Amino acid sequence: MTATSLSMYANLAEKEYKRRIWAWTMYDWANSAFATTILAAVLPIYFSQVAGATLPSAARATAYWSLGLSVSLLIIAILSPILGTISDIMRGKKVFLALFAGIGILGTALLVFVESGDWMLASILAIIGRIGFNGANTFYDALLAHVARPEDRDKVSTRGYAMGYLGGGLLLAINVMMIQLLPGTWGARLSFLSVAIWWAIFSIPLLKIVPEPPSAALKIESAWKIISASFKRLFNTLRDIRQYSQLFKFLLAFLIYNDGIGTIIGVAAIYGAELGFGSVELILALLLVQFVGIPYSLIFGRLPSQSDQRRPVYLAFVVFNLFALPLLGIIGSRTLSADLVGAPAPRLENTATAMGEGVYSIAQLNATLQGTWNNETIPARLLGGNQDAIYSYSYDPNAKVEFHFHGQKVRITFRSGPDMGIWNVWLDGSVYVDPDTGKPLQLDAYSPTTRYEVSQLISAETTAEHTLIIENSGKKNSHSSNIGMSLSTIEVLPAVRHSNLGLILGAILILEAIGLGLSFLVGNLLFGKVVHLLDTKRTILLSLGVYSVIAIWGFFLNSTIEFWCLAWMVAIVQGGSQALSRSLYAALSPASKSGEFFGLFGVMEKFSAMIGPLFFVAAGTLFGSSRPAILSIIAFFLIGGLILANVNVSEGRQIALAEDQAYFKNEARAE
Repeated sequence: MTATSLSMYANLAEKEYKRRIWAWTMYDWANSAFATTILAAVLPIYFSQVAGATLPSAARATAYWSLGLSVSLLIIAILSPILGTISDIMRGKKVFLALFAGIGILGTALLVFVESGDWMLASILAIIGRIGFNGANTFYDALLAHVARPEDRDKVSTRGYAMGYLGGGLLLAINVMMIQLLPGTWGARLSFLSVAIWWAIFSIPLLKIVPEPPSAALKIESAWKIISASFKRLFNTLRDIRQYSQLFKFLLAFLIYNDGIGTIIGVAAIYGAELGFGSVELILALLLVQFVGIPYSLIFGRLPSQSDQRRPVYLAFVVFNLFALPLLGIIGSRTLSADLVGAPAPRLENTATAMGEGVYSIAQLNATLQGTWNNETIPARLLGGNQDAIYSYSYDPNAKVEFHFHGQKVRITFRSGPDMGIWNVWLDGSVYVDPDTGKPLQLDAYSPTTRYEVSQLISAETTAEHTLIIENSGKKNSHSSNIGMSLSTIEVLPAVRHSNLGLILGAILILEAIGLGLSFLVGNLLFGKVVHLLDTKRTILLSLGVYSVIAIWGFFLNSTIEFWCLAWMVAIVQGGSQALSRSLYAALSPASKSGEFFGLFGVMEKFSAMIGPLFFVAAGTLFGSSRPAILSIIAFFLIGGLILANVNVSEGRQIALAEDQAYFKNEARAE
């Protein structure tokens, strides 16, 4: 019995075979909407600003969000291998996929009812959604070994990732427009509902077209016997771990290098914000990765294919980008105008009459306090806020703060609560107009519960000396009879970066066109012989090499053009590295135990989602900056790559083949 004959669909008509592959990849299109809108872009911000609005601080909201993430990951890490084994014992991969997808869809849809202060409801529904999302993915990944022929798994797996990039990116773009156009919180809330609808509709092709794979023991009758047999089989697999030494060596490598990949994905936006890049640049960079990842996922899927004649061209294109993108970013940031490429402006220093960059507590600014300000200060550690902050408060209706600064943007930090009132904001003698609403800004500091570290950004049109006045309006809000003010700090932010995103994107596209042309011209000449050395494992190692360059460059970058070039490099390898890891794992796993082994694969993915960010936080805390933390991620790629390089793929495949041959023989005897 050959390896090809073990595939359920080895002898299918080509048209039906392609139809089932399409149906399988459509599930990536379906559930990636959850990954982009719920996990990455919209719900985290909504949770902090709306659902968690009544929590003591934004930091507390972030902590609760992270706790919910950890709880959901822990639950699915425990359930995945057990349920995966059960799905092998009984005929149930599609059943469990539908069950978990349904759980995730329901939890996501119900997020539409989350309003201000509903952080507990949002946490519960987010946990339910993540359990459904991750649980369904376990069985979706396990179906790969039954859908695709062994020689097609790399291409099919990367095609799924490409479909996911496209589907998730399209709905995210639609949701961003909904949030901008619809009033209040309806844009975000309806975007959650749209994810559930999208996920449900585009899951139908897989559930309808892809057949249920055969089970290992169809004759087991009672549920108890199925569960006990599943635990016994899982225990035997773990006991005989040496039998699958190459597979578990790969799992260890995957755990380590996927830590690095997940960390880069997870902290990219935060790191960019720390460096001073604007929200527009960061959001568009996220969308850039989504859509640019589509063709590159397909390219990486074809690199290991011995039958594809254009492999030298693909390899030449990847290598070209490995060198050309850093050169474009570095040279562009140093030769072009800072206003075009988003390079940092000179530091804003103090002047004789205004304060430059820095954080100034209200206690330091007593000389500028006007009116009959109480001038009382309370260490925030006594009130539950940041231990280093100090809040000064006054209940005088005439209280105000006048602050002279040299810059363009300042951030005021204050306390909201049931005893706070409404404050006016003046800039340079005029009522400050909120650029987001076009209306005069009034800070209504009322909150049903006291909340610390609330902030408001104030922006001037130009970098110069300005006067900011925050004054008590003397008006009462509809919830409280008090008109208090409570301020902590005023921070003068660094000069605003300016960039021409059209110019930057145009330069990258021109570079890509040049690289594509050169790859077609000299690709066969330069890489015609080398490319035959590439298999799935070596292609993953190539992607880890690119990631290492990304980590090193991330340490040095300091301009928008570099950040966008770096985002393009991430898009080159992100989908391909993860898709090929999935297909290589499928090749090393017995098809008859795909649910069980992909359950273990899911556990490793969940651990990698937790360990990498913790390592990043530890490194950032130790060095006091995220730059060394970014550089430290290279250790994940080097160690993981070293272990992966020592995986004997041929031996692992032979073990999986022998396991399946024994299974089919036993099945034939039982019949």
